[in-house]
Amino acid sequence: MESAELLGIIVRLVVGACTTFLAILLWAKTRDTAWMLLIMGVIVEYGEIIYSTLKLFGVVPADVYLVPGLLQVEVILVNLPLLLFGAGFFVMLLRSRHE
Repeated sequence: MESAELLGIIVRLVVGACTTFLAILLWAKTRDTAWMLLIMGVIVEYGEIIYSTLKLFGVVPADVYLVPGLLQVEVILVNLPLLLFGAGFFVMLLRSRHE
């Protein structure tokens, strides 16, 4: 593994950890549905960062299935944050429409 690739992994882990920490702090202070969805998206995104790092180092096998032969964990971890972000934005749009 090249040092540039290792540095990229370390930076991604540190920035993701800081962002997730701040999201968890915000979670304790808010009860707003839209914000909760965005916070959950950040937390799942950090889970994806951890999973891909563990997979890169060979700690986790490359093909872990949630549903054997059909649905990989990686597919969920990559797409779920975007779904949560989209749901949060949708809730905000609905709220601003009713005001």
